[in-house]
Amino acid sequence: MAITIMFFVSLISACLLAITSAQLEHGFYEKTCPQAEDIISIVVSKAIANDTGVGAGLIRLQFHDCFVRGCDASVLLDSTPGNPSEKENIANVDSLRGFEVVDKAKAALEEVCPLTVSCADILAFAARDASMILGDIKFRVPGGRRDGTVSRAEEPTKFLPSPLANFSTLVTSFGQKGMTMKEMVILSGAHSLGITHCKVMQIRLYKFNQTVPRDPSLDPSFGTVVGDICPNVSFVENHTLPLDFVTPHKLDGAYYSNIKKHRVPFISDQVLGEDEHSKKLVNRYAKHGGKWKRDFGEAMIKMGKIEVLLGDVGEIRRNCRVVNQ
Repeated sequence: MAITIMFFVSLISACLLAITSAQLEHGFYEKTCPQAEDIISIVVSKAIANDTGVGAGLIRLQFHDCFVRGCDASVLLDSTPGNPSEKENIANVDSLRGFEVVDKAKAALEEVCPLTVSCADILAFAARDASMILGDIKFRVPGGRRDGTVSRAEEPTKFLPSPLANFSTLVTSFGQKGMTMKEMVILSGAHSLGITHCKVMQIRLYKFNQTVPRDPSLDPSFGTVVGDICPNVSFVENHTLPLDFVTPHKLDGAYYSNIKKHRVPFISDQVLGEDEHSKKLVNRYAKHGGKWKRDFGEAMIKMGKIEVLLGDVGEIRRNCRVVNQ
């Protein structure tokens, strides 16, 4: 009996060692699918050439994936009967973009390298390519992630910070995923791209609190401009406005200058300019955009390693929208 128990303990230990010894690697597909990253880059480049907004969507898509269950492509899974997926969460529904780009990349990869490149790696490489195309930000992304098999609609609410979040909530949210306050400020700079809906802005303009209807931290002239786009009527709640009015199609440091001028739509962005520690970073990146770009690449690499599935854990999906049968 003791020998049997020792055997199973040894077997379990060996399995755990195999899992923990696996790691992300640069050039992970050099032997199994050498053209993988080039294929993804071509698909992403064509998509952004047709619509720059897709680039912002791909970067956001990886963030929304990694902060829920880790970087396992769970955000890509469609709902199934009785199991609504992450796509149905209020933070994602009707706002996440880039799914069709991932689908095209996956289809192209399956033709040349069946069941080889994970959807999680496609997300990581696509976000990198979008950063390079829209911000001239270059960084190396290791591969080797595996795809998860679970996606639950309620989970993004637990981990994704709200655009109305205060500073301490943001720090806690990022800290839960092993990201520092500095990295939180750096990654928030991705909000120099993309759009938001008027329903978020209407809260700051007309329903801030019981004492004052308009957020006093909002620049008055900016509030007037945004108020023209988002009047206090319900039928424009889903109308959109850019997150950055200065360079809306470039991934750059203008975001930090906007914070200093109190001209950002999200409360979660404005609070970065109010805490004494994050304010120093905002001032630094507003002045030195090149420094932010270098730091952004490093933060993206670290984010792409959050709770990844490695080795034999998870699977390589044939279709990024459904688990393998």
